[in-house]
Amino acid sequence: MFTHTCTVCARRQLVFTSQITSMTNTEAGIVVLFDCWCGAEQTWLTGKSARTTRRTPVAA
Repeated sequence: MFTHTCTVCARRQLVFTSQITSMTNTEAGIVVLFDCWCGAEQTWLTGKSARTTRRTPVAA
């Protein structure tokens, strides 16, 4: 659950997992598509960038 201000109805409301329609991992971060309570499709960009460095353990 998170809060979001809708670009259509301009209301700040709680968004529940049942309102999420898709999540896509991109270079910019995680793009979450969801439906506002007014019915408008909304987008939220969250998370760290998809580019991460992995540390490989070195054998002793």
